[in-house]
Amino acid sequence: MIPVQGFHGANVAVLGLGRSGLATARALRAGGAEAVCWDDNPTARKTVEGEGFVCRDLSRQGAFEDIASLIVSPGIPHLYPVPNPVVAAALEAGVPVDNDIGLFFRSFATRQWDSFEVTPKVVTVTGSNGKSTTSALIHHVLSEAGRRTQLAGNIGRGVLDIDPAEDGDVVVLELSSYQTDLARSLTPDIAVFTNLSPDHLDRHAGMGGYFAAKRRLFAEGGPDRAVIGVDEIEGTYLAGQLSEGAADDRVMRISTERKLTRAGWNVFARKGYLSEYRKGRQAGSIDLRAIKGLPGTHNHQNACAAYAVCRSLGLAPRVIEAGFASFGGLPHRSQIIAEKDGVTFVNDSKATNVDAAKKALSAFQSIRWICGGLEKEGGLGELVESAGGVKKAYVIGREAASFAMQLKGIEAEVCTDMTTAVAKAAAEAEAGDTVLLAPAAASFDQYNSFEKRGEDFAKCVEQALS
Repeated sequence: MIPVQGFHGANVAVLGLGRSGLATARALRAGGAEAVCWDDNPTARKTVEGEGFVCRDLSRQGAFEDIASLIVSPGIPHLYPVPNPVVAAALEAGVPVDNDIGLFFRSFATRQWDSFEVTPKVVTVTGSNGKSTTSALIHHVLSEAGRRTQLAGNIGRGVLDIDPAEDGDVVVLELSSYQTDLARSLTPDIAVFTNLSPDHLDRHAGMGGYFAAKRRLFAEGGPDRAVIGVDEIEGTYLAGQLSEGAADDRVMRISTERKLTRAGWNVFARKGYLSEYRKGRQAGSIDLRAIKGLPGTHNHQNACAAYAVCRSLGLAPRVIEAGFASFGGLPHRSQIIAEKDGVTFVNDSKATNVDAAKKALSAFQSIRWICGGLEKEGGLGELVESAGGVKKAYVIGREAASFAMQLKGIEAEVCTDMTTAVAKAAAEAEAGDTVLLAPAAASFDQYNSFEKRGEDFAKCVEQALS
């Protein structure tokens, strides 16, 4: 646990008592503060009261009179589409609003670090797609290389739940736009921007607000090194803002769409080969084609980002390559869950938006595509244009019929539920086909998370093959 600094003897309100909220309350107590907790869910309140925390209805008049700060869980809106009433009350009362990420960055470093031979580092990863895989890959490579490392944030443990730093530690944090948007303190040593595509637009009032939330990690965080995906204009713009010139190797550009061989420090992947160029000369390369845990161009972008971070931390190319080779991938992200009679079954339930699904479709050929769910803004037109490898779509979800109607030029069957879709896809699949779950939609019409959707897919595949 990371004891929160700066609030000793003060009352700090905690809104939202899920994983991060509970960890925040505990960390505040460890730092000598009094956590005043609230959640609309009575079960959540009962849990924290069982640990001796005070619960107070923060929506009541005068609730913030003795509160030094309000700490908000990431799922609670603080600005758009409208602020949560408790957040609005705190702002009206002049109470600072923060989150656990802000508390982490103000509390992680301690006087004990003065005795360390190697100062601990914090690596942060943000972007629309690939954050989890990139974060896990960095963590895996470092672990395989014998470096002490912890993984937290939007993946794994809550940031305040990790262990205090030891000599030479590397903490890898996956950060969502919800987390970077609100944090009052952001001071990573290395920050990664993977890519940007439309997502969570209601929480950020459009693409400009969404990009601005990501950009805060770099513009306000001031990392010593920035690893920037430049395959979208936003990434190119961000790299340009941070760089002092073409030779400034504090900004590492990564790409899977073009070669980056000019001055500076660049990493790119083309036709399955990763290349590192520094000062215009090749400094390393990896053949990614045989690495099962990193299939497809989108995973090659993740590999470029992880490679750049690990090189920044002093690892040799061959050490990084060995780590890549032993990486098994993450559940629900291009995860191969079964192979039978030449047919491969792949779970990419995390492909919750059009861009992520498009990248999943590009990674395989002869696809039996299971898609559908709670559709996000923007429609499916761009996705349909990239679905040349799809033999047939099997559409699930509450609005499966309307979803299927948008798949113009693709044979599509309305299946509605996962059991039916998997059974039909498995029955019709031939040797060489891939049955791919890449929904291009949120899960909340039928499941409470993309993980539950992926688990149901795996269960249905097991039933279909038994």
